[in-house]
Amino acid sequence: MIASVVFVPLLIFFARIVDVSLSTLQVIFINRGFRRLATIAGFLTTLVWLFAITQIMKHLDHWFNYVAYAGGFATGTYVGMWIEEKLAVGLLLIRIITEKEATPLIEALKKAGFGVTVINAHGSSGPVKMIYTVIARKNQKQVVAIIQQTSPTAFFAAEDVRSTRRGIFPIR
Repeated sequence: MIASVVFVPLLIFFARIVDVSLSTLQVIFINRGFRRLATIAGFLTTLVWLFAITQIMKHLDHWFNYVAYAGGFATGTYVGMWIEEKLAVGLLLIRIITEKEATPLIEALKKAGFGVTVINAHGSSGPVKMIYTVIARKNQKQVVAIIQQTSPTAFFAAEDVRSTRRGIFPIR
């Protein structure tokens, strides 16, 4: 009896954390074009989910199994997002728009080994420089630090890049 009151809810809780974390990663892998990783994550997600749901169905008589199932789902969502952040897989396009002199920023990005494309443009308040760089996701903090140090008033946005062909990237 003690085993079904303590052990089964814990088993369900941790199985759901694994299941939902893998599911979160699967969606991220799909969005970033990592087919093999998405397929493996999907297979493991289903396997672990079947285990968790089997435990729930065998133990429908205890409400705390339901709480463990839901709690594992919520925790798994958080853990999956945390893992994705730590893995930092994929590429980002950083778009920087600045009204001020952009040369220090451009040179700092180049010195750090990042490819840079600069376009003269016109914003709502006059001439601006648009600076584009495609980076590995793991380099985002470094690039943001360079932007904030050399051009603290610049606007910048990051978006996922699904694929690239050639380019300039820092040496690993």
